[in-house]
Amino acid sequence: MTDGPKDLHVRPLHERRNLVHRSDFARVLEPLPGFAQWFRAFPDIYGGTHLKRAVERVVAARKAGREVGVSLGAHVLKVGLAPLLIDLMRRGFITHVSTNGAGAIHDWEIAFQGATSEDVAAGLKDGSFGFWQETFQGLNGAAVRAAQTGEGYGLALGRSILEAGLPHAGLSVFAEAARLAIPATIHVAFGCDIVHMDPNLDGRALGAATQKDFWILADTVGRLGQGVWLNIGSAVIMPEVFLKAVSIARNRGSLGVDFTTVNFDMMHQYRALTNVVERPPREGLSVIAQHEIVLPILHQALVAIGGEEGVGAQRR
Repeated sequence: MTDGPKDLHVRPLHERRNLVHRSDFARVLEPLPGFAQWFRAFPDIYGGTHLKRAVERVVAARKAGREVGVSLGAHVLKVGLAPLLIDLMRRGFITHVSTNGAGAIHDWEIAFQGATSEDVAAGLKDGSFGFWQETFQGLNGAAVRAAQTGEGYGLALGRSILEAGLPHAGLSVFAEAARLAIPATIHVAFGCDIVHMDPNLDGRALGAATQKDFWILADTVGRLGQGVWLNIGSAVIMPEVFLKAVSIARNRGSLGVDFTTVNFDMMHQYRALTNVVERPPREGLSVIAQHEIVLPILHQALVAIGGEEGVGAQRR
């Protein structure tokens, strides 16, 4: 069912100038000699304490077979960190990955063309901002597929990337999650994403697809006991989604307070602090730093210290 206006001008994606390119992305390195010792030398004060404890909690959770879920803001993917997240998925450190609609858009565009992020200010002047044919088709086509198959929006997106053989599928978090059979979910706030401007959008399919993903995430949160939830760079949508999933889990009687949450962001944000760090868990941690700086450190620390504990062997 489509109700959108038909007088909109939608352009091919190859006409767009992109601000982010795969050549600038983070590179995955094997554990560096001496890195664990260097990391442990951080001061046990404020952010140093929280970052070291976050690594300890993730390693301990995975060693015990517990869940480690990750919520992503779109900016995390836009600044080239997908290769590090994918490596952590392959090594078994991440058991669920979730993001908002914008994160899914960046993930798909990177898989499709190895680039993403348009010049919003320039496109807004003439109304071309956001009207990209292939992005509409890729994201909204996955929503239709998900509604038809019942497989969930994130899984449908990942499988569609793999099945289409997109040229840069190796940089897609959703494609890798589908390949590894790790739950990956997309949580849409309608009207927030460029693909909602698609005149051919099937709103019923999109709603059904993202609703399915919400319940998949709620099931994971229900298994979060003695596990860890990382909120990375989402200030509003994912903290709100996480809080509701916690309430569902407790309504079902499947979750107490024996888990750890960690918020990684560039500044303190009200919802992330209250909905992720303060309200739900027994232990909440917060690390304030640029994503493109702290995530490579976190990756190396998990791989190095996890290796000492016998967890995190890479699988292909």
